Amino acid sequence: MRLRTPLALLGAAVLVLVGPPLLATGSGTGTGTQIPGLRFMVPNTPGGGYDITARTAAKNAEDAGLTPTVEVFNLPGAGGTVGLSRLVSEHGNGRLAMTMGLGVVGAVRSNHAPKTLADTTPIARLTEEQDVVVVARDSPYETIDELIGAWRKSPGKLPVGGGSSPGGPDHLAPMLMAKAAGIAPRRVNYIPFDGGGELLASILGGKVAFGVSGVGEYLDQIKAGELRVLAVTGPERVDELKDAPTLKESGYDVEFTNWRGIVAPPGLSDAERGKLVRLVEELHASDEWQKSLKQNGWDDAFLTGEKFGAFLEAQDQRVVAVLKELGL
Repeated sequence: MRLRTPLALLGAAVLVLVGPPLLATGSGTGTGTQIPGLRFMVPNTPGGGYDITARTAAKNAEDAGLTPTVEVFNLPGAGGTVGLSRLVSEHGNGRLAMTMGLGVVGAVRSNHAPKTLADTTPIARLTEEQDVVVVARDSPYETIDELIGAWRKSPGKLPVGGGSSPGGPDHLAPMLMAKAAGIAPRRVNYIPFDGGGELLASILGGKVAFGVSGVGEYLDQIKAGELRVLAVTGPERVDELKDAPTLKESGYDVEFTNWRGIVAPPGLSDAERGKLVRLVEELHASDEWQKSLKQNGWDDAFLTGEKFGAFLEAQDQRVVAVLKELGL
């Protein structure tokens, strides 16, 4: 099975205030990107992919002078659907946006959420990234073959952790791995966490045998030697992790990538939606954002407006199809 997107940051709500809105005097003034009081909602816990994306985008936009200081806050729960419900309830609020990705698409399905991404205003897809298969530094597994060999013998005794609900990227990737390795997906002991931050503690604490999450979420821990990366899930090796093989070159027929983007509340005027789209367009073109893409191991997958909306619809159907194919 091959799942690739064209190119994927948190339990009570944790508010992180970046500071009071300030009027910037940078390039945003001339391009109509200034949105005083803009807030980014992160629908899972601090430290995960949505969180890193939101804080990076906010800082880059500020540094580039595109908009005043942006407030970033976390509203975790139910794989991102608590935040989604809050976003939809903010009808007509042009000063609120939410980072999201394939994980929220899956969580809507697995949690039978009453609100879906079809209820939002699509703004932009920003990035695509591979997942990494990681173990703690004291793990007995040195290679992906050693891990999968042990996994085949006792699938239920080697729990795998992911930072998304069933149907999300960190769930689909190990399920596709299992199928490629001859393990029935229904036998996999998958433990979901609300974001990569929660997952990290469980990997390091030995509560799961291995974890699957985005490159950008664990790049620092891998470089620091706290985590050992056994494989990456995409079609090519990651520049920052050249020693880590792809699953496919290791003999497992899987290519998988995650993506992340931004949506806004429903009911926005054309002017409000246009200003948010212009903001992310200018952000995407900025030196600050291009540098962040490289530093986080993210691939550029920029797509805006109605095209992004059509992509979201297609992703929903893809999740349904893959879950059916896996017998889940």
